[in-house]
Amino acid sequence: MKDFFGALSDFWKEFKKEKTGLIGLGIVIVSLLIIIFEPLLLPWKDTNTKWRNIDYWQDNTPSAPPVWTNWFTPTKATPTSRIDEYAHEIHDDEAGFVSETYTFTYHYDTDSSPQDIIFHMMGNGTFPLVCEIVRPDGNTIPFAQIYEEGLFDQDIRLSLNNDGKDAAFELLKQYVSEEVVEQLSSRSIQSTSIFFGALSDKSLEAFAPLKGTYQFKITMYRTDEESSIKAPYVIVTGDVSGLLGTDSEKRDLFSGLLAGLKWALAIGIVTSAISVLIGVMYGIISAYFGGWVDTAMQFIYQVFNSIPVLPVLIVSSAIFKPNIYTLIGVMVFFFWTGSVMTVRSMALQIKEETYIEAARALGAGHRRIIFKHMVPLLIPYSFASMALSVPSAIVYESSVSLLGLGDATIVTWGQILHDAIQAGAILKGIWWWVLPPGLLISIMGMSFAFLGFSMDKILHPKLKTR
Repeated sequence: MKDFFGALSDFWKEFKKEKTGLIGLGIVIVSLLIIIFEPLLLPWKDTNTKWRNIDYWQDNTPSAPPVWTNWFTPTKATPTSRIDEYAHEIHDDEAGFVSETYTFTYHYDTDSSPQDIIFHMMGNGTFPLVCEIVRPDGNTIPFAQIYEEGLFDQDIRLSLNNDGKDAAFELLKQYVSEEVVEQLSSRSIQSTSIFFGALSDKSLEAFAPLKGTYQFKITMYRTDEESSIKAPYVIVTGDVSGLLGTDSEKRDLFSGLLAGLKWALAIGIVTSAISVLIGVMYGIISAYFGGWVDTAMQFIYQVFNSIPVLPVLIVSSAIFKPNIYTLIGVMVFFFWTGSVMTVRSMALQIKEETYIEAARALGAGHRRIIFKHMVPLLIPYSFASMALSVPSAIVYESSVSLLGLGDATIVTWGQILHDAIQAGAILKGIWWWVLPPGLLISIMGMSFAFLGFSMDKILHPKLKTR
């Protein structure tokens, strides 16, 4: 054990001198921390299971740029946000009618109107419901009056833009001429631009924001003791959304990339670890036994090494629609050849050493010589080889997913890129859908390449110059 820690300490002293290796190690450690704390970091908690569920993302704006793009534009767009805090009041009038009011406060200070204001709550029983918006100018506008019946923990969703069109039209009619009103209908206007605008006879020509504090009120009138609403919240759907924007399916791209990180690392590390271990053992056995065993094993190696991996992966994925574990298995099936020749040449030198001859003379078996005297010397090399194999596995999986042949049950960076290309993101200028996944694939591959080269320089005898 002391020898192990001593060797580890010596390795770390050498590794600290490799700046690129430290950068790669830092990126890998940060990635692992992000994976560990993923449940806390995910803005959309069910991203892993509901990535392709359209209903889950229905409150977002399609193809919305990231929030930080507001820093570079003179006109500030409204960011998408969720309001969970509310004031709760219970009113009991003289006639014995009981009502509950939930009031949400929203500070509006941008230059564009929200795309929508969406009210969510869970309803139980039978009750009438009234939703109102209170503008900074003191104008209170009821925009939705509904009657819910026989609910049992059912989601109620109300949209200001859809359910408030008639109220918005009535409000607009107070400011524009009759000739203009005759040319309009409630279906032809955007409700939020009326509710959030400074109204005048020119309201339809150019939007002028009415900045200030708005209140959104939900009032439920109890019909019996069982009637109730729970967990109300409001979504302000804006023109910009999240750290990395949304795609055309309204999905939050930051959540998708965060969820895809663990699969990128899992695919890379598991594939490289298994394939390198197989390759190391294959090379040692081939070199140790020599003769016809070596010839036969080298023939098999040449056959596998000459097969083009990517076309085989694409064809097998198109035919069998594999899951992620099958993809890893197929990659291992071909990737194990990567370290064979180097390990074999090193093993050929080791088996001629005098201590190997001494072990044979003392009656040591093949298994003891291989696992006791040869494998421990070549294992350090395998760590460097594993690190260098990780980028290939990540890029191969991304390439297959990019073609739409990956595992559709999980979120991967390659699938996000595939969806972007399918939707014409580049032609439509939705750069935030293409650049982040591409950069992350490059950075993850680069970090393991840095690690591998640094470890190879320290552990490979021919490259070790110190």
